[in-house]
Amino acid sequence: MRVHRKAVLLALLLIPAVSAYPQRRETDVRNVHGTVVDKDENPVDTAIVYLKNTHTQDVRTFISQGDGVFRFSGLDPHVDYEIHAEHDGMISSTHVISNFDSRKEVSLVLKVDRKKAGK
Repeated sequence: MRVHRKAVLLALLLIPAVSAYPQRRETDVRNVHGTVVDKDENPVDTAIVYLKNTHTQDVRTFISQGDGVFRFSGLDPHVDYEIHAEHDGMISSTHVISNFDSRKEVSLVLKVDRKKAGK
């Protein structure tokens, strides 16, 4: 009986801590999507799109589909991101997605139109 009482007390103490932790709702996230194209505006299949969280330096990647489409979902809207694409020794410009940009859906065209340094 005594152990059971301690477990109940511990659970009651943890409830405020758990409920105080902010829960991220779907409306609190950002999605980034778009198309990778070549210098002639043709969609690029299998380009690697790099998305870097500038706060943590974590990098996520996405391989573009046959129609050049890429998508990143569930991003923190309070963080800046840098995004660019690479394909066959070519690279796009780097775009910055600012935390000051209030859009929940960000659409970009990444044009792989210049040689990657060192290639």
